[in-house]
Amino acid sequence: MDIAVVGSNMVDLITYIERMPKIGETLEAPEFEMGPGGKGANQAIAASRLGAKVRMVTRVGNDIFAANTIKNFENNGIDTEWVLETEGSSGVAPIFVDQDSNNSIVIIKGANALLTPEDVANAADAIAECELLVLQLEVPLETVYAAIDLAVDKGVPVLLNPAPADTRLDPEYVAKCTYFVPNETELSLLAGKDLVELDEIREAGKKILAESNLENLIVTLGSRGSLWLTETDDVLVESLKVDAVDSTGAGDAFIGCFATCIVKGDDVPAALKTASRYAANSVTKRGTQYSYATAEEFEAWKP
Repeated sequence: MDIAVVGSNMVDLITYIERMPKIGETLEAPEFEMGPGGKGANQAIAASRLGAKVRMVTRVGNDIFAANTIKNFENNGIDTEWVLETEGSSGVAPIFVDQDSNNSIVIIKGANALLTPEDVANAADAIAECELLVLQLEVPLETVYAAIDLAVDKGVPVLLNPAPADTRLDPEYVAKCTYFVPNETELSLLAGKDLVELDEIREAGKKILAESNLENLIVTLGSRGSLWLTETDDVLVESLKVDAVDSTGAGDAFIGCFATCIVKGDDVPAALKTASRYAANSVTKRGTQYSYATAEEFEAWKP
């Protein structure tokens, strides 16, 4: 296997609106869609569609959503041996997308909150077979920490996407990751202040590097591209300019593609360039996983 993803799965409930309602206001929305989502699942699906061999470690509920989630993994070629069923609801994510393709998301973790360090330990051999471990923060922190410790012990590089941002995140665990990939909003929350200008983002990133002794910090900047910082490197990779339709899941598309490029041997700058292009492709279509191109579709894309 190429990539193990220990993380979340969700059911996306996407409402397309002209504007966000004010407090106490009821608005009629013109369109609604439902589809598979969750940061862990999104990143796994993107990587698998691009040709990576992916294994998923996650929990689903015992409700009507679970069977469709598992079937979706299987249809996309993902190993589901460690997709575990549990009492309770599956995770859901109500998403609101405005006419400028901006989105606001609320998540209800459901079964994702019940993924435990014991689940990670039970899947240890399966994780150790992989070339890269990919993590997010939609499952309990102690489970994320257990996965990082396991990967380090087994010699598996770790990519951590600290989303949604959690200020309790231990810098010692950040330091154990080979790749730490927040977006600019998550970096702002971790830094404790709003970061808008590129110089502010760069300064905050370098501070995190210094404090955690981190190997690679990659900050995704939406339409501005991505910033790669190491002890010696400072590289800005600009994003491809496209007419965006729906930005939901673009960050996960970026990470799934970046992870695939890394396990297939690309260096970081090349992986970032490809991942930025893949994320740009995803925002030209509606939906989350539905917007992720296969390797063949991506190769044929002419923006």
